[in-house]
Amino acid sequence: MVYHIFLMDKYLSQKAYLKKKFKKYFGYDIDFGNPRTLNEKISWLKLNDRNPLMGQAADKYAVRSYIKEKIGEEYLVPLDYTTLNPNDIKPENLPDHPCIIKVNHNSSGGIIVRDKWGDVDWNYIKNTLRWNMSENYYWNGREPQYRHIKPRIIVEKLLMDDKGNIPFDYKLHFFNGKIAFVQVDSDRLTDHKRNLYTADWEFIECEWEYKKGLFIDEPPTYRKMVELGTVIAQDFTYVRVDFYALGNEVYFGELTFHSDGGIGPFRPEKYDLQFGEMLKLPQ
Repeated sequence: MVYHIFLMDKYLSQKAYLKKKFKKYFGYDIDFGNPRTLNEKISWLKLNDRNPLMGQAADKYAVRSYIKEKIGEEYLVPLDYTTLNPNDIKPENLPDHPCIIKVNHNSSGGIIVRDKWGDVDWNYIKNTLRWNMSENYYWNGREPQYRHIKPRIIVEKLLMDDKGNIPFDYKLHFFNGKIAFVQVDSDRLTDHKRNLYTADWEFIECEWEYKKGLFIDEPPTYRKMVELGTVIAQDFTYVRVDFYALGNEVYFGELTFHSDGGIGPFRPEKYDLQFGEMLKLPQ
């Protein structure tokens, strides 16, 4: 039944699909002629923003050359291996250190391999990659930047702190080239939490799709992240720039142009409007 509905939705125009999905999540019709909330404006950008850089920037492999040019190669997570064939993902082709395996064209996260000679289900990994490689992620949320990305598998070094923990993922939201707020997600594999902070790292008492977690101190590299993200943000109306921090080192994560697909509810709802008023759409 779900697959049947998915096929029917593929025959909808992008605008009709976005209107249908928006009403499903918020219970009211979106007005593309006068978007006001952040979620409304994200949906508007899906429909109207055709920045030619977005296709490259959304490609987790191609974005590396963009980042190298914009802020420098030293901020890239080391790339260990890349291939177009899931069958190539086997121990002899992977590094001896812990790594993360993912595809370049969706937001599925990745598969962590800490010890390639340990208890690893390689058949599961290959089957997962085959499925991901067959998917055109555009149809998931009608985000145009994903439509023409050629699927590829990439293997990156797994970033870890001194205790072997994966570092926090700092997601900086930029509106019209300036830092607007920061999102920090935690416990993503167990009980997903999300905190929001102002540009000055003041805790925002709201929930955006997920419940709030414990307060996190401003990382010592935060100002560096803002500086680097601002350079990137000059190319886009709205962009979320993700960074990792390990001690005094900063690593680029990825770029996102339609956070939560424009269907992430805020509690209280007033913050959806408050953030929306901060983002100015092009005429």
